[in-house]
Amino acid sequence: MNGGGLDGAAVFCSWSGGKDSALALHKAARAGAEPRLLISMLTEGGERSRSHGLRRELLAAQAEAMGLPIRFGSATWAGYEAEFRRLAGEGAAAIGARTGVFGDIDLAEHREWVERVCGEAGLRAELPLWQQDRAAVVEELIEAGFEALVVAVRDDALPPRTLGRQLDRDLLAEVVAAGCDPAGEGGEFHTLVVDGPLFRRRLAVRLGERSLRDGVWFIDARV
Repeated sequence: MNGGGLDGAAVFCSWSGGKDSALALHKAARAGAEPRLLISMLTEGGERSRSHGLRRELLAAQAEAMGLPIRFGSATWAGYEAEFRRLAGEGAAAIGARTGVFGDIDLAEHREWVERVCGEAGLRAELPLWQQDRAAVVEELIEAGFEALVVAVRDDALPPRTLGRQLDRDLLAEVVAAGCDPAGEGGEFHTLVVDGPLFRRRLAVRLGERSLRDGVWFIDARV
């Protein structure tokens, strides 16, 4: 599913805090969807996001800046699927939605997973970025006016000095020149969106210490 049947539909968004989920939700809204909820999965301790290592309070501040509620789930990797299914089902029921928006681009196993898990919860998945060129996804994000900051880089892919930079065309060119996927689909980098068409106000963040964990450099972002 790629944008069809969204006109007037209430939707939730599987929210990472980064560029792909933000652009997917933006495109869904432009297709007529009504965003009503963000859902985000956290580590089992409930302190940081599973996908990007972002603080819970930072994701909550994003949602507030967008004027949307957010619901969190917490799980180990082993319990992730069951917790996500519960979170999506309960969240969708609370807002009267039957559709979830996801930022997946072209990894077939990801699409199969979200469609299966949503289907088991009686929901359907919409993937507005599906099968777009990866560089074109980043170009569209920039053109739409989103401000996304790099908050994680894989140590063997990009230098730590990349952390904290805005993902613009200059940085995109550096990413490609380094032999990395332009959209970071290989885990080369992750972003935090702080402004753009979905936002009622820019999210002010403080960037703190850098740390290396499991081969990935992170910068601590706080509100």
